[in-house]
Amino acid sequence: MTAETAGYPVQFDVDEVAAQNRLSILFRWLLVIPHVIIIELLGIALGVVTLLAWFTIVFVGRYPASMLRFAIGVSRWTARVSAYAALLTGRYPPFSLEEEGDYPARLLVEERSEDRNRLTTFFRAILIIPHGIVLWFLGLAASFVILATWLVALIVGRVPEGLHNFLLAYTVWTERVNAYGALLVDEYPPFSFR
Repeated sequence: MTAETAGYPVQFDVDEVAAQNRLSILFRWLLVIPHVIIIELLGIALGVVTLLAWFTIVFVGRYPASMLRFAIGVSRWTARVSAYAALLTGRYPPFSLEEEGDYPARLLVEERSEDRNRLTTFFRAILIIPHGIVLWFLGLAASFVILATWLVALIVGRVPEGLHNFLLAYTVWTERVNAYGALLVDEYPPFSFR
């Protein structure tokens, strides 16, 4: 299943709903702990990179290519772990910053380091506030949906398609906003699930 907005430079793709191992569903929260620890440490590095990139974009108009690749890698890893934790896939995510084309959840970000928008970069923290408000409320709903999904999947061994689609749509929106906030793209994310 592809959740996308035509022409938007951030895409999040997830394979179709499939049966999952009930034991891994039961202990999913425990299985993601190693990834969460590493992602938290990478998040600190990403914060530093984003701050440096903000200054570079505002003053020079470009995002240093190696820093951009690192930031996209952290975003990919985080998206894979989020998909696994939200039961969008039952396959354990790889410990990797690289693009993993065969993994069932893929974050694709158009890599553009030159000709970045200085003005929207300067005001990025303000521009992202409306999305933050909407995603806060959607996050509350998603928390309940994840709990319901976990319970149902534990019993039947698969995620119902409607719950899967909601969680996928929420994740798509979140990943687009995260990419915009981390200065990976200049295009303002749409207020939509697709």
